[in-house]
Amino acid sequence: MSGDVVNLRQFRKQKARSEKERRAEQNRIAFGRSKAEKSLTRALNEKADQTLDQGRLERPDDGKD
Repeated sequence: MSGDVVNLRQFRKQKARSEKERRAEQNRIAFGRSKAEKSLTRALNEKADQTLDQGRLERPDDGKD
């Protein structure tokens, strides 16, 4: 009838640590991009916008609204 003796305080702390680590892993997946990756994405978006604007045709205003 002897079982393993478990210290509940240590068990709770370990459970809290594992929960915190699980949440941290999810946040790393969702939000974890380096500064270089963010700046590269921003630069590519700006270049795409400039390329798009270069091909835009502007119509002269006739003054008619």
